[in-house]
Parts: sequence; structure tokens; C-alpha cells
Amino acid sequence: MMSPTVFRHRNFRFFFFSLEESRPHIHISCSAGHAKFWLEPIVSLAHFHGIHARILKQLQLIVEERHNEILRAWKKHFDR
Repeated sequence: MMSPTVFRHRNFRFFFFSLEESRPHIHISCSAGHAKFWLEPIVSLAHFHGIHARILKQLQLIVEERHNEILRAWKKHFDR
């Protein structure tokens, strides 16, 4: 299964799984754990493991700030 990296921010990797559901979302991983955020209809936390709530809020802000970039990458990757 491919998991292309969209970008990195500090020690976080923002990426997609190629063979997954069709609703746009982004996965984020770091040494402490992982999270998944839905991109539509609004940015919202889908699930997480091991990441502190304070960090999750920061990650959500990053996803919101880079929302258009992430959606463009999603469309480029999945709308072949």
C-alpha cells in the first residue's frame, strides 16, 4: 500500500494511504502516535492514538491552514 507524503512539519508526517476510503482526509504520524483528520465538510478529527490533546489542536490548525494544499494533493493523487 502506497502512502505518499504530502508534507512534513517538525517531526510530523502528513500523508495519505492509497487504498482507503474515498472521503478526503489526511493522516499524521510522529513517534508518539498518529491521527487522522477529515478534510470535508470541515476539518475535524476522525481518530487518534498517543498524541496529546494540546498537540492535536495544533495539528488541526496546521491542517486548516494548509487545507487547500492538502485537497489539491488529494485530488492529484486520487483523481487519476
